[in-house]
Amino acid sequence: MSTQTVQPPALPGEAAVVGKLSTLDRFLPVWIIAAMAAGILLGRVIPGLDTALDAVKVGEVSLPIAVGLLVMMYPVLAKVRYDQAHRVVADRKLLVTSLVINWLAAPALMFALAWIFLPDLPEYRTGLIIVGLARCIAMVMIWNDLACGDREAAAVLVFINSVFQVVAFGALGWFYLHLLPSWLGLPTTSADFSFWAITLSVLVFLGIPLAAGFLTRTLGEKAKGRDWYEGWFLPRLGPWALYGLLFTIVVLFALQGGTITSRPLDVARIALPLLVYFVAVFGAGMVIGKWLDLGYAKTTTLAFTAAGNNFELAIAVAIGTFGVTSGQALAGVVGPLIEVPALVALVYAALWARNRYFAAESPTENPAEILQGATR
Repeated sequence: MSTQTVQPPALPGEAAVVGKLSTLDRFLPVWIIAAMAAGILLGRVIPGLDTALDAVKVGEVSLPIAVGLLVMMYPVLAKVRYDQAHRVVADRKLLVTSLVINWLAAPALMFALAWIFLPDLPEYRTGLIIVGLARCIAMVMIWNDLACGDREAAAVLVFINSVFQVVAFGALGWFYLHLLPSWLGLPTTSADFSFWAITLSVLVFLGIPLAAGFLTRTLGEKAKGRDWYEGWFLPRLGPWALYGLLFTIVVLFALQGGTITSRPLDVARIALPLLVYFVAVFGAGMVIGKWLDLGYAKTTTLAFTAAGNNFELAIAVAIGTFGVTSGQALAGVVGPLIEVPALVALVYAALWARNRYFAAESPTENPAEILQGATR
C-alpha cells in the first residue's frame, strides 16, 4: 500500500475516507464475504477437511483458528502506545460506562432477544445467551482501528473485559440460564462452565498477542526510536492483521460451513436477534458516548467494545458443554457469520457519524491515514 502522506482536510466524511483507501481497504466487506464463501466451499468440496482442521486444538478451539486469531491480534496490539494507558484508566466515566454496558445491559438485552425471537427453540436460545455473555477480546481491536477509535482505550477496555470474563462468565451463565428464568417462570437450563477453559481462552487469545505487542513496541522504540517504529516498522507489520482476520474466517467457515448450509432456516432465525443486538448495542454506545461528551474516538471505542462478542470463547463453551453437533454450538457459529459483516458496516456508520455528529471536534489524526495504517 502506498505510504504517501495524505494532508488531512478539516473533517473528512465517509466518502472522503473511503476514496483515499487502497483496493484492499475499500472492498474489505467484499473480501470478508468472499472469505466466508471460500471457507464454506472448501469445507464442502474437500472430504475430511473439517476433521483435519479440528484435529489439533488450543483448549476447545481449532489450532488453525487460534493461529489466525494470534496473527490478527498481534499487529493491532503492537500499535498501542502503552505509555498512554494511564490516561484511559484515569477516565472513570469511560470505564464505568463500559462496564455497565458490557456486563449489565448487553447480556440482559441478549437474554431478552433470545426469548423473544426463539421461545420455541431452547438450544439456539441458550447458544445466543452464551454469545451475549462472551464479551469481545479479539476482533474488536480491528473494527476500532478501522473506525479511527482510541487504540489505547480499546486495549485497556479489552483487558478489563478479559479479567471480568474469567471472574464473571460462569456466574452470569448460571444467572441467565437458570436463576433468572426460574424467577420469571420460564424453563431453565443447567450448564457447567469450566473456569480453566475460560482462563485459557483469555490467556491465549489476549495474553500472548498483548505481551508480544508490548514487548515489540518497548524494544523497538528503545532500539530505533518512535519515529522509526511508527513510520517504518508498523506500516510493514500492519497488513498481517487483516490477513489473519481473513484466514480465521476461511478456517472457521470451513469447519462449520456444512452445518450452516444444511440448516438455512435455523440460521436465519438465529441471525435476526443477533443483527438486532449488534445494531442496538452499538447505537446505544454511540448515543451514550455522545451524551457523556467522551469525544468521537472514545465514543467509538465504547460502542465497538460493547457490540463485539468473543465468538471463539462462545463456541468453545458451547462445544465443551453441549457437544459439537448441538444447537448451542450452531448458534455460536452463526455469531461471526452475522457479526463480521455487521461490524464492518458499523465501521462505515461510525465514520459517517463522526462527520455528522462530532463535527465540532478538532481531529488530531486523519481517518484515511489511520485506515491505511491498519493494512499497510
